[in-house]
Amino acid sequence: MLTIKNLTVAYDDTPVFSDVAVNFNAGKITGIIGPNGAGKSTLIKAMMNLIKRESGEIAYNGQSIKSVQKKIAYVEQRKELDLTFPIDVFDLVLTGTYGKLGLFKSPSKREKLASKEALEQVSLSSFSKRQIGNLSGGQLQRVFVARAIVQQAEIIVLDEPFVGIDLQSETAIMKILKQWRDENKTIIVIHHDLNKVSNYFDDLVILNHGIVDYGPTQQVYNPQNMEKAFSADLSAVLFSKQEGVQA
Repeated sequence: MLTIKNLTVAYDDTPVFSDVAVNFNAGKITGIIGPNGAGKSTLIKAMMNLIKRESGEIAYNGQSIKSVQKKIAYVEQRKELDLTFPIDVFDLVLTGTYGKLGLFKSPSKREKLASKEALEQVSLSSFSKRQIGNLSGGQLQRVFVARAIVQQAEIIVLDEPFVGIDLQSETAIMKILKQWRDENKTIIVIHHDLNKVSNYFDDLVILNHGIVDYGPTQQVYNPQNMEKAFSADLSAVLFSKQEGVQA
């Protein structure tokens, strides 16, 4: 289990959230939802020691998160990537093996084969020599999922992986997330499409400058929590749609 206790993060002395406490379970796909600016990306970046935190304890199975950093795979938002960097698809996937190679060691046939197989898993073998800036949004996200595959990480964190991608890529990524879940990995996904929450996530964290609620999706994804996190109008629209589908 990945646990966060008493987490406080501030920008320019203004707290984004204070004393946040939440657990992420292995063998579950956990979604994080909340309005824009609610602190979703800040939460995961603070969890991974990518940004400074004012206070807080983060542990994975009783060990500090710092000591298990190599067990984390992070797929960041597309807008944060430098797509002009001169690297092709295969070499980008291959970087996922670097963490386990040790200092001054180069990838061997074994790592290169693993990278090739990972690209096959995401149906991008024919794109292996393409520069990353020449990929569609969906293709690029699948490349980063392939890199996470070769990392063999125990914790996989994805920041809005489905924004601006095609349905084929979204379906392919969800298939791999479910495989990771079956392997008892801890999967955390920041998500924006509230209509797919119930279908995609086993557990859910609802955030708005603090935890509104978290737990099994069937329990916490309800009109009351959506109203607290977003608005009464949005909550009414979301759940009237669901009632219409059920009817």
